[in-house]
Amino acid sequence: MTQPFIELATFGAGCFWGTEATFRRLTGVVKTSVGYMGGHFENPCYLDVLSRITGHAEVAQVEYDPRQISYETLLDTFWRCHDPTSLNRQGADRGDQYRSVIFYHTSEQRAIAQRSKAELEQSGRYEKEIVTPIEPASAYWLASEDHQQYFEKRALKKAIPQ
Repeated sequence: MTQPFIELATFGAGCFWGTEATFRRLTGVVKTSVGYMGGHFENPCYLDVLSRITGHAEVAQVEYDPRQISYETLLDTFWRCHDPTSLNRQGADRGDQYRSVIFYHTSEQRAIAQRSKAELEQSGRYEKEIVTPIEPASAYWLASEDHQQYFEKRALKKAIPQ
């Protein structure tokens, strides 16, 4: 059996718990994790990022097999799973750690993300401006284990009788 060729995609779309859960459901996504990217503080923890002093965004990092799912499909999911016109907030979550952001890992991802954003802006789907920046991926700091697959773990605990 041939090993799949795996690529990375990294998205900030508000609280990373929901973002990760959305991407985990997609066929072709091999693995997901949540963490922090885009800041200036080494090895931040959740409380560091929550304090708004690190500059990091909460992100979901997606490992995917491009033979099964395209980067364009991941971007489509990204645009649909949050409000890209909301600056530094999603729903009740406020602060730059909840910003909408695409972190690209290759020049090809950058070009595809820019085209996708331009198409969305021209579509008229949103009345307000899309505020999502497209930035180069930087150091990725993995969040602690209790944040990984957060919703799945909580659902499992509720399903198991105590």
